[in-house]
Amino acid sequence: MDVRDKIFIGGEWVQSLGSGTIEVINSTTEEVMGTIPEGSPEDVDLAARAAADAFYSWSTTAVEERAKTLSRISEAIAARTDDIAALISREVGMPLTFSSMIQVGLPMMSFVNTASLISQVEWEEKIGNSLIVREPVGVVGAITPWNYPLHQIAAKVAAALGAGCTVVLKPSEVAPLNAFVLMEILQEVELPAGVVNLVSGTGPVVGEAIASHPLVDMVSFTGSTRAGKRVMQLASDTVKRVALELGGKSANIILEDADLQTAVTTGVMMAYMNSGQTCSAHTRMIVPRSRLADVEAIAAETAETFTTGDPFDPSTRLGPLVSATQRERVRGYIRKGEDEGATLLTGGAQAPEGLDKGYFVRPTVFSNVSQSMTIAQEEIFGPVLSIVPADDEEDAVRIANDTIYGLAGAVWSADKDHAVAVARRMRTGQVDVNGGRYNPLAPFGGYKQSGIGRELGMFGLEEYFQIKSIAR
Repeated sequence: MDVRDKIFIGGEWVQSLGSGTIEVINSTTEEVMGTIPEGSPEDVDLAARAAADAFYSWSTTAVEERAKTLSRISEAIAARTDDIAALISREVGMPLTFSSMIQVGLPMMSFVNTASLISQVEWEEKIGNSLIVREPVGVVGAITPWNYPLHQIAAKVAAALGAGCTVVLKPSEVAPLNAFVLMEILQEVELPAGVVNLVSGTGPVVGEAIASHPLVDMVSFTGSTRAGKRVMQLASDTVKRVALELGGKSANIILEDADLQTAVTTGVMMAYMNSGQTCSAHTRMIVPRSRLADVEAIAAETAETFTTGDPFDPSTRLGPLVSATQRERVRGYIRKGEDEGATLLTGGAQAPEGLDKGYFVRPTVFSNVSQSMTIAQEEIFGPVLSIVPADDEEDAVRIANDTIYGLAGAVWSADKDHAVAVARRMRTGQVDVNGGRYNPLAPFGGYKQSGIGRELGMFGLEEYFQIKSIAR
């Protein structure tokens, strides 16, 4: 049991003014693995005041010193890789091998990359008789999700600290324990008091208090589109800057000349990463109608290689979902797909054989999915792939863009230049061409109802600046 009975405000662990406790559940065993305080608006007020008090000192700290601090944070995370990876595997269910590489590796990269980037920022420039100055936006409210919990925290906190901002953090109450470990690390590296503060609790209480607090100058939120709309509403009362990374229903376009074996097997993997609990998962595979039968065979065979089980078993490729609520939600979508006439190739809504305990869902593939079906339009957030036949390339692009979302996507073709041309026509924030490698320095974010603004790299850092013009 990892019992956390205090929150982190002003550089100290203090009692929450809330009276409740939230249980954290092991997604594999369904047993309580820890508890956290159920924070209150009064806690948020104290945290916001601590962040505001710390802002002037931190914002005027030399860039070189801020960079050193960020590097030390990265090194301290690296030193605790095994413990953090195991913790997140218990919270979220990602297989341990991937947790070390992704759930811990990416946060380390965010801090060390930001340390390098801030030395490249043009903090001042001259335009005519004006001096143009980049300044930190102020106190940042960071509200983060449970699927890549420490990575999403690091993407916001590293950029905010690098820019000179201070932070009030609310981690997801579903997978929060890793955030408490990060606060221990911030103490270890002697981050000045009040620069980062943590208030645990629920979105409707703590999250809404952060979004509406008058001392919070900006809110950076990652989560569902529904919740993002609520954050925008609340932030509008004080005209805060808002950065939102929201839902997705990303299309993977496989063109007629693509290497099907490579494109389809990689596509299945990109749909099932983290048991499908990835906002940018390539959940719609759009394929030439003439090659549908071949795609179906490869996709079903590939899906069945995703061994479902304990994330600490080296043979496991697909761990549990994060919660009972999420499991039932995903199973409901699978039943909906069958009811609406999609062809179930493999998987289904029943529990995987021999896994009656734990929040497991079978790796599932549907085919003959039409745009009118629920599973083609709504974000499922589980290991469910929809194969959508297209009549030609024009039809494929039309289908890809026929959604309220625009977060990610992919294109496969034997002609790379042709694939890039198709990628340019997709209304989405990032596109992989022929399995292009993930780039942690490239901007990440969405079009349409997938969000506002960007995270990571220099574009992500720019979100945390105000621009001042001084005429002389």
